[in-house]
Amino acid sequence: MGNVNRGQFGWSPRLTNSVLELTRDHVYMTNPSLGRAASSVNHSPVGADAESLVVSHLRQSDLFREYQQAFETTTGLPLVLREPGSFRTPLEGSKRMNPFCALMTKTNTTCAECLQLQQRLEEGAALGPKTLQCYAGLSETVVPVRVGDTVLGYLQTGQVFLQAPSRKRPQELSRMIHGGAPGPNPQDLKSAYFKTRVVTEKQYAAIIRLLAIFAEHLAAISNQLLIREAAGESPTMAKARTFIAEHQGEELHLGEVARAVHMSSFYFCKRFREVTGLTFTDYLARARTESAKNMLLNVHTRISEACYAAGFQSLSQFNRVFHRITGEAPSAYRDRLYRLHGKSNRQAALVHAA
Repeated sequence: MGNVNRGQFGWSPRLTNSVLELTRDHVYMTNPSLGRAASSVNHSPVGADAESLVVSHLRQSDLFREYQQAFETTTGLPLVLREPGSFRTPLEGSKRMNPFCALMTKTNTTCAECLQLQQRLEEGAALGPKTLQCYAGLSETVVPVRVGDTVLGYLQTGQVFLQAPSRKRPQELSRMIHGGAPGPNPQDLKSAYFKTRVVTEKQYAAIIRLLAIFAEHLAAISNQLLIREAAGESPTMAKARTFIAEHQGEELHLGEVARAVHMSSFYFCKRFREVTGLTFTDYLARARTESAKNMLLNVHTRISEACYAAGFQSLSQFNRVFHRITGEAPSAYRDRLYRLHGKSNRQAALVHAA
């Protein structure tokens, strides 16, 4: 399992498993009002609001909720989807959150440490899953949901041991946390600590691989979820979406849609954004992009044909919008799909069309 480095405040084993890449973590006694956990990864060029909107739609989708329930039931581990730089408590919102971690989050020291850990996780997960240990010796992992070079959010799991914990560790943590200040009851802390699940490296690596596959799927459908009609949506907004879908291949303006649903342009613009979270222009661009993506599944469809059939006015506009929304050029998108299935272009097109 490797050497165990013990310090004044904490320790973490250096594991040789290439999937986990755990490194020694020292505890820094920082101000509990620690600033935001900034990330060095690329975020959406349309801004943090758009990122949060995408993550919110993904989190509320039936797909994510059903996978979250199946994952937590099968593995016994918590799973959440969080925005980059989120102030949320790690794995907040999961019914499987480790009771020991829940106790620890009530202390100022732990709050500061959790924010630092989230920052390091995000910085290390720019290109793929990253696992680190907190100062209490528990492992946490984030898996990026990437659209091209853009990280929309992170799937997060963990709060487990990758080796049996030291019997002396709870006392060390209790002394460090309290420092004369109120905190968790030492007996409760010790009980919860030793009830924490121990998972082997091999098992954990397989669990993270499952999340990586799911993250790819979430990224692929993220734009679809943004333009999908929401449950309980008003008939007027549903009619507007239908009108856009029927005419998006044409030169379409906001005023035309507003007239179709018997609203003024100003009021429609306001209501549409309240309901969808998107401006009319962004919504139309995303709808056209989804249409073009479907057309590009056909190997016989040229990129220029998909561009104009989807409603874009020029190739330069199409390439710019497609890259902004999907994170890659139209040609790269189609080539990636073919390579993913390891088939000829014709075979891959048939597979995806089905």
